Amino acid sequence: MARDYDPVTKFLHWLVFLLVAAQYAVGELMPHIGRNSADEGLVAWHISLGAAVMVTVVIALIWRILHPVAQAADIPRWQQRLAAIVHGSLYPLILVMTVLGWAATNFRGWPVKLFGAIPLPALAAKGDGWAHTAGDIHTALVNVLLALVGLHAGAALYHHFVARDRILVRML
Repeated sequence: MARDYDPVTKFLHWLVFLLVAAQYAVGELMPHIGRNSADEGLVAWHISLGAAVMVTVVIALIWRILHPVAQAADIPRWQQRLAAIVHGSLYPLILVMTVLGWAATNFRGWPVKLFGAIPLPALAAKGDGWAHTAGDIHTALVNVLLALVGLHAGAALYHHFVARDRILVRML
């Protein structure tokens, strides 16, 4: 069995999970962003959380590259391959979604601020057509992310409760 993940990896994993879960909840509860929407209330929270998610994922990706952990060798090869695909897709997908959301925010002429205070440079000018399309893609990718997170969590629970191995325990 492969060794457990280090404390920093565990912390970053669960921090990303909490931030993405909060981001999803805020995204579902906030009003639809339309022509006359303002960047206040839950919309402002969504933008700020997105910036925090982006920064945290960049840190997590760098840490993961510098501190890799071998996959469990005692699970079937198809599970190893599927795990590699899902793990290799989650952080990059989240990162792409945050950048698309950033561009969509700039399309409206709104600034993106990390923690609501640190302004980030604009990726697009107000009204740029590509940035509007980026927002549409950002919205569509939510379903892809939910599917991957569901598969990831379902596999972890399967390993814990059915296979009764240490796959989930390695990240706890």
